[in-house]
Amino acid sequence: MELNEKLQELRKQKGLTQEELAAALYVSRTAVSKWESGRGYPSIDSLKALAVYFQVTVDALLSGEELLSVAGEDVRQKEARIRAVAFGWMDISAGLLFFLPLFGRQEGDFVRAVSLTGLAGENPWLKILYMAAVVLMMGVGLCTLLRRSGAVSSLEKGKNASLAVNVLAALLFILGRHPYAAVFLFVFLLVKGMMLLKKP
Repeated sequence: MELNEKLQELRKQKGLTQEELAAALYVSRTAVSKWESGRGYPSIDSLKALAVYFQVTVDALLSGEELLSVAGEDVRQKEARIRAVAFGWMDISAGLLFFLPLFGRQEGDFVRAVSLTGLAGENPWLKILYMAAVVLMMGVGLCTLLRRSGAVSSLEKGKNASLAVNVLAALLFILGRHPYAAVFLFVFLLVKGMMLLKKP
């Protein structure tokens, strides 16, 4: 008997609805429905909670093959969350461009290193565009951090948005001839790329 069938049987033996079981385990009804339909497995923590709640062992709930699937899925979810946190903090760190002297301001024959806020002599619309790119990148990072506890699919979407905004901001600074700011963002892009290459 598979996990989904065992869960349905145990729940019905206790006379519970999916909503009641979900409330007892502090998970969503959708999660319980997914487990019972065989479209997904509970996390390791949820499996332990199920075993305690129904007073059975985890081994009684799962076959050996299912246990490997659950463990693999749990590892993938944890890695996705770690990536999401790292991507989020890197994107928020783009705000350092407001303070770090990575931009050049022409002063006579000299070029002074200034932060984004101290950038003068630039087309005002271009400066607004630079600031908007940095704020957008920070916003994507904040959203990624706020939903890091969400489903893996939403974390993957956040990862894609993070990469896209990072690339666009770096290209904007390259086209605006601000190489140090572009390199600053390009380093973030390299780190994100290396994290994705390590993806199992």
